[in-house]
Order: sequence, then C-alpha cells, then structure tokens
Amino acid sequence: MIAMKILVPVKRVIDPYVKIRLSVNNNAIETEQVKMAMNPFDEIALEEAVRLKERGVATEIIVVSIGVTRCQETLRQALALGADRGILIESEQNFAPLAIAKLLHAVAQKQTVQLVLMGKQAIDDDCNQTGQMLAALLNWPQVTFVSQLSIANGTLTAERECDIGTQTLCCDLPAVVTADLCLNTPRFAKLPDIMRAKNKPLEVLTAESFALDLSSAMTQACIELTTMQRCSQMVQNVAELVDKLRADQLI
Repeated sequence: MIAMKILVPVKRVIDPYVKIRLSVNNNAIETEQVKMAMNPFDEIALEEAVRLKERGVATEIIVVSIGVTRCQETLRQALALGADRGILIESEQNFAPLAIAKLLHAVAQKQTVQLVLMGKQAIDDDCNQTGQMLAALLNWPQVTFVSQLSIANGTLTAERECDIGTQTLCCDLPAVVTADLCLNTPRFAKLPDIMRAKNKPLEVLTAESFALDLSSAMTQACIELTTMQRCSQMVQNVAELVDKLRADQLI
C-alpha cells in the first residue's frame, strides 16, 4: 500500500447547542466559562479520514488546530476519535481565513500530505473560504461540499449536492476536500481511545515561527445579536396567497 497522509484541520468553537452572548463592551463573543466543542463540519471531515484509514486507503491522519492553548483539548478529542498525531499552532490572535490558509499551506507542505480533508466552514464565522484559499495556495484540485467520497488508485471521486441535483467529480491526488453535513455521521470516542489519546504525539508551534504575513485587510466593525420576529397572516385561498406574494415582490 502506498503511504498516504491526510491532514485534517479542526477548529475549537462554541458548542452549537449553547446560546451565545456578547462580552461586556459588546465587541466580541463571550467565550469564558462557555462550553466549547470541535466544529461539527471538522468532526465530519475527521470521521471520513478515519474511515479512509480503516479501509486501508490512508496510513496516517494528522490533525492541526490554530488558536489558544486550550485548543489542545480539541486536538486530544480528535486523537481519541482516530487521528494519529496533532499539531497546535498557538496564537491568541483571531486570524482571517487567508491567514489560516497560509498556515495550513505551510503545514501541508512540511508534512508532505496527499489529502487535506476539512469542514466546509466553521459555525462561528460561516466564512466558507479557507478550503478554497488553501487549494489555490497549494495549486491542488479541490472539491467542496462533498457528500460522498472514495479514493482508488490515486484518483479521488466525490459527489456533491448542487442546485440542480448531484454532481460527481473526479480528480488526481493531492487534493483539498471540504465536507458537507451529509457526508457521514461521526462516531463517539470510547473510553480506552480517550485514554490512549493522552499518549499520542501533540506538537505545539507558534504562529510567529512560520515567518508569514498573517495580517488581514478586513476589520471588524461591530457585533450585534439579531432578534427574530415572526410575522404571520392567514389567507383564505391560494389565489389570495399569490396576490400577497406578488405585492411583496416575493415572486
């Protein structure tokens, strides 16, 4: 079997079932004393990487996270779920997608991986940009929003949902793939795997050690919590409904 390494970026985010709140000065999301979790899309990407290894397609899974020291908890969770080793790029700064892509580009090249398998987006910022930017920096083919994935003889075949149905795409490795929600159902970590994860290698680096330009042209203007307002109106028949939709320019 040809050795194939898979790189899986994972992000530490606020648990999706926790109600977010703003900090005292209303310029950031409050993260202190808040339950954190692995980004759900990244968890799906990791599960798919583990399945590829179980099928004998991959030989090693490397997980990488960029953030504060406590991101080690997320990496240990990924190691318990089946990853072989972890890399933490430690920084207190909240990087823009392009800066994240630059760091992942450096890691992918240094680790000589053949596949980057990542979530299509993070649930905290919903940017959906890092995977595409990383593929451009690496000059690798990319398949986004993947709902089914297979690899054979150095060729990747993926299905992705689109507005008109389902697309089937093929490309040669190395490649960048971003996972959609329907790709799989992640497993739960078993207690023995959690214990073994404590002894798996976890390398800690600093963002400054990469000597990259990680500045961003974007600035954050403000953060506001939106309020949902429900507005409903009863109609007598379909014709009246169509008239109202036309009046509101919805059709």
